[in-house]
Amino acid sequence: MPFIHVRLFEGRTAEQKKAFAEAITRETARTLDCSPESVDIIFEDVRRSDWATGGRLWSEPKPDA
Repeated sequence: MPFIHVRLFEGRTAEQKKAFAEAITRETARTLDCSPESVDIIFEDVRRSDWATGGRLWSEPKPDA
């Protein structure tokens, strides 16, 4: 029973999540030789102000290059 937890920035539409879930489910079932019905996917929307990379919040403006 594969369980897939997807964290992404908020703002994706329900249609985008549905398309992603269908594609991931199809490939997971094919790769792991399991039924699509056994694949669970949880989406977690994260605000940019709650995610940091390299010590910088994604909500902050990018520094000048």
